[in-house]
Amino acid sequence: MLSTAVAVLGTAGFVGLLSMAPSDPQTASVAAASQAVEAPQLDPRWYGAAPYVTPMYGNPPDLPRVMRETGQKTFQLAFVLAPKSGGCQPTWDGTTPVSADDGTAAIVDGVRAAGGDVSVSVGGYGGTNLGQTCGTPEATAAAYQQVIDAHQLRAIDFNLEEPEIQQPDAIRNELAAAQILQRNNPGLYVSVTTVASTTGTTPAGQNLLDTAKALNFVPNNYATMPFNGFPDVDSQIASLEAFHGTLMSTFGWDSATAYAHEGVSLMNGRSDAGEYYRQEDMRAVLDYGISRGFSRYTFWSLNRDRQCDQPDNGQTSGTCSSVPQQPWDFTKLTAQFATAAPPAPAPPVAGG
Repeated sequence: MLSTAVAVLGTAGFVGLLSMAPSDPQTASVAAASQAVEAPQLDPRWYGAAPYVTPMYGNPPDLPRVMRETGQKTFQLAFVLAPKSGGCQPTWDGTTPVSADDGTAAIVDGVRAAGGDVSVSVGGYGGTNLGQTCGTPEATAAAYQQVIDAHQLRAIDFNLEEPEIQQPDAIRNELAAAQILQRNNPGLYVSVTTVASTTGTTPAGQNLLDTAKALNFVPNNYATMPFNGFPDVDSQIASLEAFHGTLMSTFGWDSATAYAHEGVSLMNGRSDAGEYYRQEDMRAVLDYGISRGFSRYTFWSLNRDRQCDQPDNGQTSGTCSSVPQQPWDFTKLTAQFATAAPPAPAPPVAGG
């Protein structure tokens, strides 16, 4: 999911944005008022409905304001990576050590003061993950534990995609580390976000699932990302249905259990590959996910959930959607997911 920032800006532009102060004065005022607010107790479904946001670049919106205007209570802060200079310490986007970051902590406190909470996403497209540099599951888990402790997290997302997903040893480090975090942080919500294909997932994605099975690791859910290469909503839903079958065959789950461990991570507006996912498309996937009992529905990204100066600007932007919209149209869908009633149980089979 890091792809939008990298594809649009290039590496140099992406790194440059990391050093920019938030342009929204309300965000700056929240940062100034940080007071280490304790995380509230929220229904776990809210953590499955947290849209991604890059808090330190990409013109991040004022999150308490978004909460007031949409009903959204949670956000997925992206991304924690290994340092660009190498090593096994967690940093924001490879540059700012988590241990030295007051800005993100202030944003977290602002959300919690407004009655919401955050999850943190580790990984993302194109970055160097801690599972690639820390060497062992134990060292990887210890690095991620620093992030959990720094922000008193109740939820964490493992965004495992290119290039790490092509490295089986690194994927095993990540999943085994996630399992350690589950054990050491009772009640921690753990999601895994990974690659999609027309058949559900790729061979590398299947290896990820097989590795989780071998470890006996069960996260709250697995979400795939059916964008970039999926021309329409029908192809997205077909991929999700295929992935449902993959979960059943890999883990031996029945249909309801597989759906309850499945999620989707979408891209709002214009994709990196030039497809357009408009409000009605994402609502169709929302309705599908709710009807099947998904436990996660999210998108990349909240920074993009607003109209560009020219609504369809013919390019993919990291700060607007490139489709006509009102502010936060797509975030309103995640809020609907979190508050939707679960599907009715299937009727019993006659004679059963």
